[in-house]
Formats: sequence, structure tokens, C-alpha cells
Amino acid sequence: MDRLTKLRQYVDALGTPGTANGHEHRWPVHDELLTFPGEDEVTRLTRSVTRCMGRLEQALQRQRRFASDVSHELRNPIAGLRVRLEEARLNPRQTCMEELIDQALSDVQRLEAIVTDLLLLSRIEATGSESRHNGARKPEVVDLAELVASETRRRPDRLGTELRLEPGVMVMGIRNELVRVLTNLLDNAQRHASHEVEVEVRRNGSSGELIVSDDGEGIAEADRERIFERFVRLDASRKRDLDGSGLGLAITHEIASAHHGTIEAGKSASGGARFVFRLPLADGLAPSRQVHSYDLAEGSR
Repeated sequence: MDRLTKLRQYVDALGTPGTANGHEHRWPVHDELLTFPGEDEVTRLTRSVTRCMGRLEQALQRQRRFASDVSHELRNPIAGLRVRLEEARLNPRQTCMEELIDQALSDVQRLEAIVTDLLLLSRIEATGSESRHNGARKPEVVDLAELVASETRRRPDRLGTELRLEPGVMVMGIRNELVRVLTNLLDNAQRHASHEVEVEVRRNGSSGELIVSDDGEGIAEADRERIFERFVRLDASRKRDLDGSGLGLAITHEIASAHHGTIEAGKSASGGARFVFRLPLADGLAPSRQVHSYDLAEGSR
């Protein structure tokens, strides 16, 4: 009965997390419940329920942090918009309407970008990979090289992009979400690159890889996992991307997970950032080993 009493206390405490120095912490009985001795049914049930409640506890904490982050990110453009409008009302004769409208539109565009990305994240999480594959938005066979070549040519980037594309790298995916991954990674590379951006598509064992590299300042090893969290932007990113939502890499991570793939950050050969987006190859499609090199700055192949 002692085990069940402690389990009940643990479940009751989930709704009222403790704090230590202003930060949430796990209720200590969680670990105690997982280490109860014995292998009777009550003990096994206690451990199973405790593990389940532990996952729920972590999910609740993530939701609280996410709500706090969203509030903070939305508050900034709203506050800026309000200040400008109040100043214009107090000093109408000293207000340049054209400048006020431009600034207000910039704040509205930032709000729109955040809300749009939040809706996309919610949709990806809510549908889940299984229901996505069984629902109306079914994946299709996508040629990664073709997707990269066609989408990259549409971009008016400040730097030329060299493409090294292995044809015939076929993956199963929702095309518009794979395009969003490419867009996010290219936007990030173009912001930080000094002189060059490179995109590579290749086959690696049973996986297809989309690799985007730049020659910028790179990402510190300690930050290479953290940058995929929501609203995490490093100091360099904040200076270069004042209007971004801070959700691009988080969306990329969620799309990778929903497609049973991975995304990881590393160091490029030139010392900049290197992102590797990896998906399982589509079954039954013959490989081809030929590699084409493109340079969009010169329009050559």
C-alpha cells in the first residue's frame, strides 16, 4: 500500500510542480517509485505508471516553457507597434505617415511569421507521422536532386549556391514540407555565409541526405543540439535576422521526425555551419551513382 500511496501523491503533484530558485524540478518521489524492489504485479504496475507519468510531467513542463516563449516573442512586436502608434497619436504633426506605416508593417509581418510557423508546428505535431501517412496528405516519392535544383533556381539569394546533386536519390515525403526544410536551411546559410553556400544531395547506405553548408562563423559544439529548440536564436542569428520567427530550425526538426528522418548540425570544411537532413530511401528504386555539380551564381552545370 505504501507504493500505491506514493504513486497517488506523485500523480496528484503533477498539476502543481515544485520550484527551486525559480525553476521547475522533478518531484523526488518519481525516482523512488522507479527503484522499488521486487517483481510482483503491484511493483511492475507502479513502475509502468510512474514512467508514463514521468513522460507526461516532461510534456507539461515543455508546454509551460513553450507558452512562456511564445508570449515573449509575440510581446516584442506588439509592444513596438503600440509605442509607434501612441507616439503618432500624441504628436500627429511630427509623424511621418509613410515611415510609420513601414514600421507598423514590419511589426505585423513579424507577428504573421511567428503565427504562421506556430500553426505549422501545431499541424505537424497534431497529425503525427502515422495519421499523416494514412490521411489525405499522403507522402509521395520525391527525387531530392530534382527538388533542390528546381527550388533553388527560384531564389533571389545574395550569394551564389553551388549544387552537388546525385540524381535518383528517391525518398518518401510530403513535398511541400521537404521544400520548407530546404528553404529553412538555405535561409540560414545565406544569412551567415561570407562568400559561398553549398548544397549536396547524396545516397548514404539506406538513407538519402540533403546537406547544406556555408563558410560563415559556424556553430559552437555546445549549441548544435540547442539550436533546434523553439525560439532559440544564437547571438549572431539575432543580429542578422531581426525579423525571423526563431522557429525555422525547430520546424525542420519536427518535419525530419515526422518523416522518420534526422537533422543534425556540424562544422563545414570551410569552418562554417553544416546541416545534414537525412531520410530513409524509398524502397524498390534503383540507385544511380552519377554526381552533377551546379553553380547557380554563374548558371552553369
